[in-house]
Amino acid sequence: MDGLVGRGREVGGYWTRTNDPEIDLVGADRGPVAEQITSVGSVKWLERHPFDAHDLGRLLQHRSRLPGADEDLALVAVSRGGVATEGVRALPPEELLVAYSD
Repeated sequence: MDGLVGRGREVGGYWTRTNDPEIDLVGADRGPVAEQITSVGSVKWLERHPFDAHDLGRLLQHRSRLPGADEDLALVAVSRGGVATEGVRALPPEELLVAYSD
C-alpha cells in the first residue's frame, strides 16, 4: 500500500458535487478528514487503453484543484492496460485491491 498512498496511511477519493474535479485516489495521513495529502492517482480499468499523456494531463489539472495538494505530490496510475507516459508511478490493479482491503 505504500506505493499507493506515498508517505500516508489512508487512501480514498475526492470529488465535488459536479464531479469536477474527480480524483479516483487520494493518499493521506489520516481519514476521514486529512491533514496532509500525500499522493493523487487515477484508475483506468480498460485493458486495451493504457494510462497516457492525456490522462496524466487531466490528473495534473485535477490535482491543482484539490484542497491541500501541491505540485510535489506523488502521482499514481492504476491501470489494467499499462502506462504509456512518464511522470507517474504505475501500479498494478492488485495493489489497489490490497489498499482497500486493509
